[in-house]
Amino acid sequence: MNNINFSKLKKCMLRAENGEELTLGFFGGSITQGSLATIHENTYAYRVFSWWEKAFPKAKFNYVNGGIGGTTSHFGVARVFTDMLMYMPDVVVVDFSVNDDANEFFKETYEGLIRKILSWESKPAIILLNNVYYDSGENAQEYHNEVGEWYHIPHVSIKDTIYQRMKNGEFLREELTPDGLHPNDKGHSLVAEEIIKFLQEVKEHMAEEESEVVFPKPITANAYENAKRLTIQNINPTLKGFRVDTNEKQGHLDFFKNGWIGKKEGDSIVFDVEASCIAVQYKKTICKPARRAELILDGDRENAVLLDGNFDEDWGDCLYLEPVLHHGERKKHSIEIKILPDKDNEYKGITPFYLMSLIIV
Repeated sequence: MNNINFSKLKKCMLRAENGEELTLGFFGGSITQGSLATIHENTYAYRVFSWWEKAFPKAKFNYVNGGIGGTTSHFGVARVFTDMLMYMPDVVVVDFSVNDDANEFFKETYEGLIRKILSWESKPAIILLNNVYYDSGENAQEYHNEVGEWYHIPHVSIKDTIYQRMKNGEFLREELTPDGLHPNDKGHSLVAEEIIKFLQEVKEHMAEEESEVVFPKPITANAYENAKRLTIQNINPTLKGFRVDTNEKQGHLDFFKNGWIGKKEGDSIVFDVEASCIAVQYKKTICKPARRAELILDGDRENAVLLDGNFDEDWGDCLYLEPVLHHGERKKHSIEIKILPDKDNEYKGITPFYLMSLIIV
């Protein structure tokens, strides 16, 4: 962490020491949401929030949890305003290292998310969290931490700490996580301990002044910093058989709302958008069989993209995000989504195709 700047975090701690009000945010996937903790108070996020309350008893703290299971920084950068930034956070822990793949695409979407948070009006301090697959040791921290170092942001790596302790025989995998990914109560406690150890060290030096660094130019092409999510609230596509979901959305974890529903073979929906990057977000469901659709970009039916509503995992329905144009020509593009025939003629009780949104830049 020789290249890391702690000035924003120290300022937040000094404000807390003086009895001010601060908002602490946690933004990421299912581990941040609290998956497999018996109660939310046992999650790493709430344990870290509780540390702040105990460490700075004169301050008032607000808690914002923007975790959504099975989602990446690509979706994160498009939703971070409504699920985090609108609450004007002072500190944000960002956790996508087991959701993003370890590649340049997600390095770019991750940088867009980090830049969007850093440049927000409340100027929050950021801490990067690198969770890990406990069976394989895989995560995207190589790419994420390269972004973090470029912006002088600290990180806490579970791969470099708890995972190594487990490999050295201090824990059995089953003591920490039943599925090799999501921590149980003990696993969440250990993740929180690693973050708290880091925070305590910063607290010991919070009175030592440190100049803030200059906001640098992007390290990637950075196409996704200004990603926009299009739902029934802000776009009016051409519907032929698809219908608008009329159910009201209740909070950020009420996922499958504000979308469009296709039930029958031949139902279609057409969008016209100006963009250079386009992704389509739809529901993959465990309620099989489910409808499949094809996406046709700019009339190119020979290279249609299959959108299969059947989910091949069993943990629940998935907010699946399919990129269909990446660094393409910025112009008006046509996106047609059409329900395909059933594999075995007409299923009875087949689950409809649910289109969540488009994410464009």
